[in-house]
Amino acid sequence: MQKIRSNNYTNRLILLLIIAGDFLVLWVLLYYLVDTIPKSESWDEEKARAFWIVCTFAFIVAEYLYPSAIHERVVGANDILRRSTMLVTTHTLLSYLLLRAIHFTSRLGWQLFAMGLVMLFSIILLRFIERWLVKKLRQSGYNTRYVTLVGSDKELQRLYKKLIRNSTFGYEVRHVYGNIEGLSHDGSVRDFQTLLSQPAGLELGDEVYLCVPHNERELIEHTASVCDHNMAKFYYLPTTEEKLNLQPILIDDIGVMTTYTSPLEEPLNRLIKRFADVVLSIIFLLPTALLLPFVMLMIKRQSPGPVFFRQLRTGINGHDFYCYKFRSMHVNADSDRLQATKNDPRKFSFGNFIRQTNIDELPQFWNVLIGDMSIVGPRPHMLAHTEQYDKLISKYMVRHFVKPGLTGWAQVTGFRGETRELWQMEGRVERDIWYIQHWSPWLDIRIIWMTVKTIFKRDENAY
Repeated sequence: MQKIRSNNYTNRLILLLIIAGDFLVLWVLLYYLVDTIPKSESWDEEKARAFWIVCTFAFIVAEYLYPSAIHERVVGANDILRRSTMLVTTHTLLSYLLLRAIHFTSRLGWQLFAMGLVMLFSIILLRFIERWLVKKLRQSGYNTRYVTLVGSDKELQRLYKKLIRNSTFGYEVRHVYGNIEGLSHDGSVRDFQTLLSQPAGLELGDEVYLCVPHNERELIEHTASVCDHNMAKFYYLPTTEEKLNLQPILIDDIGVMTTYTSPLEEPLNRLIKRFADVVLSIIFLLPTALLLPFVMLMIKRQSPGPVFFRQLRTGINGHDFYCYKFRSMHVNADSDRLQATKNDPRKFSFGNFIRQTNIDELPQFWNVLIGDMSIVGPRPHMLAHTEQYDKLISKYMVRHFVKPGLTGWAQVTGFRGETRELWQMEGRVERDIWYIQHWSPWLDIRIIWMTVKTIFKRDENAY
């Protein structure tokens, strides 16, 4: 039997240090908060102790419900935002309710709210520093998980290149059975199968990734059994030919498999997203109205024609809608079939400026307000492109299961602008589908923030 590796204890130590840092932030903020509470200088020792105990107890509960995930191997920025927000929100509300429950005489609702805002900023900043430190720790060879790879399929090679080869995740390949580009191997898949019959001398490490055809049922089950006995985590990857992206769902009490699911199928999630869309679109339409006279004047001076550009695009469930933009090109006959290029002669100088700064997209907040679009989602394409790429990319229409957006996961991860080659559109579609399947309010916040940053840092693909 394998010994329990020390990295499990390192993970616990990392988590304990993160929790300790959180409590340090809490107690420092509480120390300064007390001075802002009216008549706090008259508190006796018992009342001051009750205040600190209640706030600390509320934080213990919040930490239990929404613990940090920084110590985990793969953690996204959206998960950091979600957990941090829920941690601080739970603590603030629970502190207020408990203080009211014990009839704490001082009124401190606004003070707790203000402290919550400062704490949220502090915790999020602390999380990103902690994640950077943990990555550096793992790059230095500490907190490592040893991995065994079994198989030769491209899916296993893709997993290795994307995840295990990244030193910041803290993986180290110890054994390879099969052929993976760039790695020496200990033998073939059949050699591994032979070794399974003598598991006492088999070193598996902490995790085993097996990628063989599903009809190799005996090998899959035997590997999983040996991993369980040796306390190694077992992962099975379907091969490229067999990977259908099927996901289990329940229809009443019957388990079935479907190709795509999305959190936005839940009515509550759609309501949350719609509420955010309405609020944000109203907020952004106000400065758009203030900019309108200036934009109108500049467009009219440089190019005859309408101020707004209206184009039919493909929306949710394949329904067409009119998408609005500030016109950035001279009126032309090719606007409904040709994308803008870097040195497109159809653009005029002010039009080029508003395209690069995204100002031309501002009228689309009207599309969001009336429900044709969302703030975040797959970018809507002109009808000619929908017809063209539907024939070339089998999963292309899947991106229309949700409302199109002003910005999207594809746009902030390098797939913005002109798609000169098919692989660029395939990459965009892949990221759009990933967004649909992994939607959360925190992911939307992350995408909006990444989009805002492009306003101050010019995107080379924005033309």
